[in-house]
Amino acid sequence: MTQQPVSAPTTIADMTREVGRIAGDRVGRIRQITAQAKMLAFNALIEAARAGEHGRGFSVVAQEVRGIGAEIEALAQELETGLTTRIAELQQGVDAMTARAQGERLIDLSLNAIELIDRNLYERTCDVRWWATDAAVVACAARPNEDGAADHATQRLGVILSAYTVYLDLWLCSRDGTVLANGRPARYPGVRGRSVAGETWFRDAIRLASGDDYIPGNVRREAQLGGAQVATYAAGIYGTGGGPACGVLAIHFDWESQAKAIVEGVRIAREDRERTRVLLVDAQRRILAASDGKGILTETLAADLNGRESGLVRDPRSGAVTAFHRTPGYESYRGLGWYGAIVQSEA
Repeated sequence: MTQQPVSAPTTIADMTREVGRIAGDRVGRIRQITAQAKMLAFNALIEAARAGEHGRGFSVVAQEVRGIGAEIEALAQELETGLTTRIAELQQGVDAMTARAQGERLIDLSLNAIELIDRNLYERTCDVRWWATDAAVVACAARPNEDGAADHATQRLGVILSAYTVYLDLWLCSRDGTVLANGRPARYPGVRGRSVAGETWFRDAIRLASGDDYIPGNVRREAQLGGAQVATYAAGIYGTGGGPACGVLAIHFDWESQAKAIVEGVRIAREDRERTRVLLVDAQRRILAASDGKGILTETLAADLNGRESGLVRDPRSGAVTAFHRTPGYESYRGLGWYGAIVQSEA
């Protein structure tokens, strides 16, 4: 994304300041010359007075010069006042234009960040529904006590994970909420056999009407995966004979590394990076990702977005500006009301 909308007004502001400087210098020079002319006229009047009758004509000329000097001085004063006022107004206008351009750019960057994560999460919704139809997964969920079914499913989930590095683990769960198989048993040996019946994602997924549906993942820490930040997506597993779901497939998206790449990849000007935080926040303004790595899942965005789709919020005390844009969704993924946000303190 080009920075031209910001740099153009900034260049105009610099030119405006330069015009003001030049005008001030020139008015000062005019006043200096006028002062010299008035001094010469004053000296001429003194000399004319000494000359008496012979200096009367010269005195008239000196008076005229003195009068012209006074008129030039008054004109210089008017010019200075007019220029100062107009340049100040122009500067204010340029500053406002620059602030608007910078704000619009920050909003665009916020939108870009949330769109990137939405596209990423849309793929997760496709993955969970697709893998829930895998033959080994369906066979294990439908006949969990059959010899070799869980081992075959574990092997199959491991093959999937070897090709998709954005996941920490995949869990195949029975209808009663017992984890029958997971894709990385060597890394997470305590997962198989544990119950997830009390997990919200499981309770919601086991009641889904069909394989076209899914449960979107809210970002949280998963104790069974070493306390890692995950976004868990779940879908029902359905046998070939129809009927209710015979199990649930849960995929644990490696949230921290993927979200970090997005917020750290937003193009902030080098001179503004130290005073800028790029954030992803949920519908309750809980911070899900932060470019400075602080407050993730524990901090709430201070600015009140008032339910707006996008905009700017300025803190009247600190002067910090928060630019934000709500998720527009991607394809069939409607999003969860999350926002991209950029918080920038005063320069």
